[in-house]
Amino acid sequence: MRVAAGAAVVAAVMLPALPAAADDSPDERPDVPVGTWLAARTQPAVQLTSFTYTATVSVPSNTINEVAYNQIVQEAVTAVQSGKISSDERSIGKWVFQQIAANVDTYVSSTTPMRTVEAEVGGMCTGWWVTPDGYMVTGAHCVQIGETELSQLFAQQALAKFNKKDAKEIISGLGDLRNDEEIVKLAQQIYVTFNSTHMQLSNLKQSLSVMQSLPGGGVDKTAKAVPAELVSVGESYPGKDFALLKVNGQQNLPTVPLGDDADVRTGDTLYISGFPGLVTNTPFFSLESKLEPALTEGPYNAKRTTQTGVPYIQTQAPSYHGNSGGPVFSKDGKVIGMLIAGTVSEGGEASESESFVLPVGIIKEKLGEKNVKPAQAVTTTRYNEALNDYFRRYYSAALPKFREVQALFPNHPYVAKYISESQQAISAGKDETPKPILMWVLIGGGVLLLLVLAAVLVKVLRGRRTRPPAIISPQPGYGAVQPPPWQQLPAGQAQLSPPVQPAHGAYGHSGPDGYGSDGYGPGGYGAGGYAAGPYGSAPDAQFQQPPHPQQGGDQTRAVRYGQFAPPSDPRSGQVADLERQVADLQRRLGDQPPNS
Repeated sequence: MRVAAGAAVVAAVMLPALPAAADDSPDERPDVPVGTWLAARTQPAVQLTSFTYTATVSVPSNTINEVAYNQIVQEAVTAVQSGKISSDERSIGKWVFQQIAANVDTYVSSTTPMRTVEAEVGGMCTGWWVTPDGYMVTGAHCVQIGETELSQLFAQQALAKFNKKDAKEIISGLGDLRNDEEIVKLAQQIYVTFNSTHMQLSNLKQSLSVMQSLPGGGVDKTAKAVPAELVSVGESYPGKDFALLKVNGQQNLPTVPLGDDADVRTGDTLYISGFPGLVTNTPFFSLESKLEPALTEGPYNAKRTTQTGVPYIQTQAPSYHGNSGGPVFSKDGKVIGMLIAGTVSEGGEASESESFVLPVGIIKEKLGEKNVKPAQAVTTTRYNEALNDYFRRYYSAALPKFREVQALFPNHPYVAKYISESQQAISAGKDETPKPILMWVLIGGGVLLLLVLAAVLVKVLRGRRTRPPAIISPQPGYGAVQPPPWQQLPAGQAQLSPPVQPAHGAYGHSGPDGYGSDGYGPGGYGAGGYAAGPYGSAPDAQFQQPPHPQQGGDQTRAVRYGQFAPPSDPRSGQVADLERQVADLQRRLGDQPPNS
């Protein structure tokens, strides 16, 4: 036991600490920045959404009301004469167009024919998968538009060419003024007002879609718009700005988990994921880069409540047009709200430093109304585990998990990239995946066993070197054996000498074992002393008792010749012990082979 314990201590000192297995604590964040980890985990579930309205736009032709126009020209002359305006042609023309723009219907009249154009308007927002089978959360204002705002969008998109054509006609008779930039803008404004006021919409249709990549395409030009169904919609900001979409025929979609309102408080860092319009609407960036969400971060500033009692979180995390509907995360990667709005200056410009977030409690409330329960598929579980391995440089451990994700959801926008990068890292010798725990246990067990065997061997060898030599006495015909009992009597007793060998053999008739067929004889020393055994008066004995022993002579000599009978002695127990020892010696010598 002492050897084993010692070996165990040695093994504990010599064996290195076992590294964590590749899949230990799969949800524990690796040693990478929070933003890096969050973006990688959440981006697959964050999608670019779009809403589209199509309609037939009709506007009437128009004509100038000559009576009203001549009257305004006369008023211009009066203004020049009174010194209200300058007398140059440009100043007079500018003043006239300003008066017409201020009261368009007085100076411009509708006529036939009606002019028509097919138009399409829409916008882009952000949404995120909440279930693997296709339920998506986004903002209410991302899926529907009020009538006034919708008309403005169609007017801006569909009437531009009509406005330019009409303005060109009204300034055509102004000579050099038709090229004056300020006069042209004033003329166009007249017809922007007239045409938008008299515009009519017909065949209005709405559609919602989510941009998804094709199998193997990644986030690139292969992405296509997948139709979505509007399941539920709330009130636009400052109301409960929430909408629920459903994309049919989906399975194993990546999702993001929902947290609780209590997960964050003032001072915590919030993370907004989404598609800023300044990227998606610019012509300078490639489609591939436009389809990757951006992550911004900033502190939780305060909790606000609207006049209708709807709570909102104010944060300094930057946001832009297009971020609306995007998820807002805590540092633990859970959704704590949805971006809805930002502050707007008097000039209509958004302020990126103030954003307002609808709390996750409202989102859960709205999902519950439709009996939609957030869930996470194996796709997300394996992907998150693979990402943790990837960021720990456990590439060979991450690779099969990434491949499993690709098999579960071939349309995954990012997994193909991680598979390629993991393979390259393994080929470059950068893989740091630890060996499995079982292998370390087997290695440790083998080392421990070797140490135990080595310790036992050392102990045995040391024992052999230190063992005291046995006391032996030569015996005729048998090498070294223990001395007979008569040479081992306690001090003070006579030392017995072995009997003299008979002339015709060793201790009687020689048998196959050298001492006769029975060793020392069948009786040993006999029960009554020495008379019955080979040292007693056997018929073949060659020794005779001397007639008269000498006075004061050597009793030891008499004992040697079998003439001494031991007197009664209280130490007879010792004699019995000697008898047992002699019997044992007889047995041992009898077991020896002859001539050894």
